[in-house]
Amino acid sequence: MTAKPRLVITRRLPPSVEARAASLFEVLSNPEDSVLTPDQIIERVERHRADALLVCLTDRMDAALIGRLPAGLRIIVTYSVGTNHLDLAAARQRGITLAYTPDATTEATADLAMLLLLSACRRAHEHQAILRSGGWGAWNAWDKLGTDPGGKVLGLVGMGRIGRAVAKRAKGFGMTIAYHQRNRLSPDLEDGAVFHPTLEALFRASRIVSLHTPSTPETMGQINRRSLSWLPDGAILINTARGDQVVDDDLIEALRQGRLAAAGLDVFTGEPDFDRRYLELPNATLLPHIGTSTVETRDQMGFDAIANLDDFFSGRQPRWSVA
Repeated sequence: MTAKPRLVITRRLPPSVEARAASLFEVLSNPEDSVLTPDQIIERVERHRADALLVCLTDRMDAALIGRLPAGLRIIVTYSVGTNHLDLAAARQRGITLAYTPDATTEATADLAMLLLLSACRRAHEHQAILRSGGWGAWNAWDKLGTDPGGKVLGLVGMGRIGRAVAKRAKGFGMTIAYHQRNRLSPDLEDGAVFHPTLEALFRASRIVSLHTPSTPETMGQINRRSLSWLPDGAILINTARGDQVVDDDLIEALRQGRLAAAGLDVFTGEPDFDRRYLELPNATLLPHIGTSTVETRDQMGFDAIANLDDFFSGRQPRWSVA
């Protein structure tokens, strides 16, 4: 009987995922769900004589840590669509295969982007705060009015899987779709969206902007005082991508001044820490990076991670290899 591959999982995962992993691998799990230090990760990989490592966004797999991994460790799979917590070059230099779980996250993240968009348009955070403070207020026809998303141009910065899923939803609200990214899509993938060759052109044409680009040196800090000045007064910004794409000082200033009507943010620079000044802003809807936080999505992410591992140990290329 062939021995099962040995797998270390760094965080607690949904029960259905852990059960499937246990059926295919000899698993060393982390039922306490603590964030492991680099020394603890190395100790577990060495003790378990692991062939594979399944990590999460909370695990900072930098070059120093990857350089210490035992030679028997052959593949790292991350339970995430993002890979900026992994030093890809260091892993490749060691000959370690890398894989991730991009497909499972698309629909839930697109849903959340629309939740933030609608909340920002209708000033839901402000109105909920009134109720939670014990008030209701007298009716009037003019105060704290929101804006209809219908008829507005939604500018998508990045039109990959999630961006296109947001576009599909936004069309149902009567929005016009525009986008910017490095390369223009084919007409069938554009599906009527208007391409803008520069970020400035997109911002000047859009009333609402939603970010859907990965964290790269090019996208880091792309939302700053200069780019925000390209938006029309009363614009709305949504970010479900990565927090480091926003310069907090500049966005907070635009929201305080009222030049931006609102923002909906699910991601922040330095999370789980974040700039506490956002909490003072009534026109900021804030969520703690819950884009994939549904039962169905978290299960599917785990199943996809395991499928990558099963492919690898069956002699196939993992279906979601990191390019």
